[in-house]
Amino acid sequence: MSPVDETWRRGPDDEDPLDRIASALRETGYIVLPAPLPPALLGSLLRHFRSIDRARFQSAGIGRDQEHQLNQFVRTDEIFWLDKSNPAVAAYLNWAETLRLGLNRRLFLGLFDYECHYARYDRGSYYKKHMDAFKGGTNRIVSTVLYLTPNWQPQDGGELQIYAPESDTVIEKVAPRFGQMVIFLSEEFPHEVLTSNRPRYSVTGWFRVNNSLGETIDPAR
Repeated sequence: MSPVDETWRRGPDDEDPLDRIASALRETGYIVLPAPLPPALLGSLLRHFRSIDRARFQSAGIGRDQEHQLNQFVRTDEIFWLDKSNPAVAAYLNWAETLRLGLNRRLFLGLFDYECHYARYDRGSYYKKHMDAFKGGTNRIVSTVLYLTPNWQPQDGGELQIYAPESDTVIEKVAPRFGQMVIFLSEEFPHEVLTSNRPRYSVTGWFRVNNSLGETIDPAR
């Protein structure tokens, strides 16, 4: 059995992990998973992350298409978009595909595909409070963040703060511990990445619906 298949085994209480994720999204809109992926796959993703030449990462911006711009008052991370050319990334994308199909069956979200990138936060980097999507203005529906920072300690910072919808009230503070993952509804929750005091690694992604006409995915990225 592959690591991806192993991930979706029922636990000792016979709970279906896909049911648990879907129920959380339906009831609260988000879920924090302590260790949803196999250690071997996480290790392979971290090795791949570290093997990429730093010059291939690009400074992350805000907005999309014609409105895309760099703004270091808002965010200072660097990103590298992912595809199936690496075996570890391919295994992770297969896991995400299983999740996409499972959420569609349970929640009828109409999720069409998944895009993701590595995100690197150096010492002093941050991402101020923002939304991943605005209702009626994007095709991002469900956001995911998988943390790959080894040996994270509280003094390292870089936590993800999730706010109540249309509020400054913090409802969750997610530590970027190695292997931990958060999944949330993109259009509902403002969030921010607090200043990191050491290099912080993650895989950030979005499940999207297809708002296109014809055969063109809108937007491509």
